[in-house]
Amino acid sequence: MSLAGHTIDSIRAGLLAKKFSAQEFTRQALAHAEAENPKTNAYLTFAPERALNAARAVDAKIAKGEDPGALAGVPIAVKDVIVTRGVKTTCGSKMLANYVPPYDATAIIRIEEAGGVILGKTNCDEFAMGSSNENSAFGPVRNPAALDRVPGGSSGGSAAVVAQGTAVLSLGSDTGGSIRQPASFCGVAGVTPTYGRVSRYGLTAFASSLDHIGPFARTVRDSARLLQVMAGRDEKDATSAFAPVPDYAALSGDLRGMKIGMPREYFDGLASDTGDRIMAAVDMLKNLGCEVRDIHLPHTPYAVACYYIIATAEASANLARYDGVRYTTRSSNAHTLSEMYRLSRDEGFGDECKRRIMLGTYVLSHGYYDAYYVKAQKVRGLITRDFAQAFEQVDAIVAPVSPFPAFRIGEKMNDPVSMYLSDIYTITGSLAGIPCMSVPCGVTPGGLPVGLQILTKHFNEMAMFRVAEAYERASTN
Repeated sequence: MSLAGHTIDSIRAGLLAKKFSAQEFTRQALAHAEAENPKTNAYLTFAPERALNAARAVDAKIAKGEDPGALAGVPIAVKDVIVTRGVKTTCGSKMLANYVPPYDATAIIRIEEAGGVILGKTNCDEFAMGSSNENSAFGPVRNPAALDRVPGGSSGGSAAVVAQGTAVLSLGSDTGGSIRQPASFCGVAGVTPTYGRVSRYGLTAFASSLDHIGPFARTVRDSARLLQVMAGRDEKDATSAFAPVPDYAALSGDLRGMKIGMPREYFDGLASDTGDRIMAAVDMLKNLGCEVRDIHLPHTPYAVACYYIIATAEASANLARYDGVRYTTRSSNAHTLSEMYRLSRDEGFGDECKRRIMLGTYVLSHGYYDAYYVKAQKVRGLITRDFAQAFEQVDAIVAPVSPFPAFRIGEKMNDPVSMYLSDIYTITGSLAGIPCMSVPCGVTPGGLPVGLQILTKHFNEMAMFRVAEAYERASTN
């Protein structure tokens, strides 16, 4: 039973009409996901016992005439960097290959309280470090749209399960584009909320000032509803915001008079097949009544260098805890304490993690901290200011997600710089901490999905969803 045709509303309607029970639906969803997973390697772990327990709770509420929750019976997959009590959380790494967390992330708690059913954990780049999902210690994920192509990274597994129809919704994490880029490559909706909108408690840290948890879905409305459940202040995360959470699903669909910005810097070096789809989407927004304006984000050219200094510096600090002493893999070849540290890290971390740890340690070292890290933070402030000034002129910004569609597995693995540049259009939004998302905007002549990126000012996800939902509805009619 493919889940590709189901939405939150269709599942809820079926449950309340007694067409199926949550347990029946969950069993069929698990069986289908397990049967289809060898094609993509998108799931690392299934959680049938947990899923069926959640489904029983939904059925019990319905039997009592109680509200079963906003996500009642909806099968959801979770990126394997978000901790789940009693279910392995590997972060796609040998270092945590056997780690079973003793607690749940706040986002997981809120999802299950709303009736959501966690099917399992999805494959990802190791510790969320990558742009293709080829850096997992457990093998790459294949793109359901073209099995010889990458699904994007680092949340490629979470995007793939929604595109494949083996989950209705999924959770990813985004540090520099790791939700939007996989969403674009796989042809689904992916949302990076404002930094602090969703609690990071229980999200394994890569770069703490950049990490977000966000949803994947087949429709904009479903992604908005999942964000609604997760969003809000959490006392366990000091960086979570006190800002009130609006009703994201209350979308008007009327874009007349809305001002949309097109940053000229985002259209340089854009592949023609991707660019044609983006420009067609812009024309459709004009037809819906938007006023499209050219805008300038002058510090965009410095974003990649800025991001890879800040992100690697924070990664170096965060990954220092994985030393073979506590809950990580420990080398069996060590004879001294220093050997245990060195060999455990050498055997546990993959090449990309090692590369970023070394880069981060270098930029934080004596004599280079001011020259690199401090300067990068100043540039980050300038990029944030660029967006603030732009949003004085426009209500939202539209741009490509990636310079090109999904590339072939192995194509960029030996060229880290080329791989890093695939995030060139998503990094800026992450550095500024603003809400941004990818919504499908067609396919290339070769049949590869393309995503339209929509960005709005801090805590204005409502405007972002409004543009995305109106475009989605117009493009599918």
